[in-house]
Amino acid sequence: MKWGKLIGVTGGAQILIQGLGFLVGIYIIRILSQEQYAYYTLANTMLGTMTVLADGGISTGVMAEGGKEWKDRDELGAILATGMQMRRQFAIGSLLVSIPVLYYLLHSQGLLWWESSLLILCLIPAFLAALSGSLLQIVPRLHQNINELLKINVQLNVVRLVLTLPLLHFLPLASLAILASSIGQWVSNIQLRKLSLKKANWKAAPTAEYRRRIMAKVKKILPGSIYYCISGQITVWLVAFFSDTDSVAEIGALSRLMMLLSLVKLSVDMLIVPRYARLPSDKKTVILRFFQVLALLTGVSVLIVGAVYLFPNVFLWILGGQYMNLDYEVVLMTISSCIMLVSGVGYMLASSRGIIPNPYLFILVNVVSQVLILYFLVDYTTLAGVILFSIYGAILNLVYRVVDFLYQTLVKVDWSTEGS
Repeated sequence: MKWGKLIGVTGGAQILIQGLGFLVGIYIIRILSQEQYAYYTLANTMLGTMTVLADGGISTGVMAEGGKEWKDRDELGAILATGMQMRRQFAIGSLLVSIPVLYYLLHSQGLLWWESSLLILCLIPAFLAALSGSLLQIVPRLHQNINELLKINVQLNVVRLVLTLPLLHFLPLASLAILASSIGQWVSNIQLRKLSLKKANWKAAPTAEYRRRIMAKVKKILPGSIYYCISGQITVWLVAFFSDTDSVAEIGALSRLMMLLSLVKLSVDMLIVPRYARLPSDKKTVILRFFQVLALLTGVSVLIVGAVYLFPNVFLWILGGQYMNLDYEVVLMTISSCIMLVSGVGYMLASSRGIIPNPYLFILVNVVSQVLILYFLVDYTTLAGVILFSIYGAILNLVYRVVDFLYQTLVKVDWSTEGS
């Protein structure tokens, strides 16, 4: 009954949250020209890359350490203060690397220098807001303040909707779409900080010990994060480098349609991952719950792929007339996104227990396999070929994560001291 109530409340609120976000995204697709939406896609893709680089595993380290001290207000505050300090330092490096690359891509797609500069200026506030937001959510997630988190997320999407509709109606520009989103996130961050103040002492100073512990996680995750900046968004990068502006817009529109899957991922992230992090140090329970969650997600994914395969035109109608010719590509994109969903949740579960793959072996296996896939199996100059490439890569990624989780759980983790 407890889980039924939690899932019912969370699911209903997430439907509202994602529904509002989805409406904003579809409105942007429909009102922007394909050219402007291509620029918007490139900017959003780079925003994801910048955020991953600036995080580098810090949020994972904060969650892992916070799971041990979640009842101690002062210690939890010190953990968060340490994470915030590290985030600011990493953010500078991320900006220095990402901005020149984004400028080059925008310019290569035909955007004028001043338009590229304006878009980048609008992107920076969104980047800073996203960095703070992900850490600010950790305290209420650990304490399972679900209702308060849901209210804040609803507010975020309402603000986005209210700002986006009039702005883009009169000036349908990619830069304004990015700016509207960042304002909503800043409003959300203010509310998240107020909520987290109840359970964490934000006046606590960063400590060298927590920095050392979080950095230990970062050293394992950062190489993989850098790799993810390329591989995780490789469909967009391949299209951006080897195809035209229309193809960039098409891959962006299909990816936006797949945002419906974020309803599932967010529910898991909010409800299951914090509880999984708090599980007692029992090997059998940890493994059983891991596979139970992945099995449930696999079943949901099969239903979703089946619906898109049977009724592709219904889903493409949502995107508008410019994208109605993508019936084959939308099925491929759904398969790819569902496999990535299962793999991503597997990573979240494992990392919440401090179980992180060896980054160098992970990168080596994936780079070699992706090079072989690109060379032998797909035509990376076509949209369908690029999506097929992502499917093969997602399957290999999922298999690797499951095998590594089992190996580390059964062989490497010292269960007599874990969590002490």
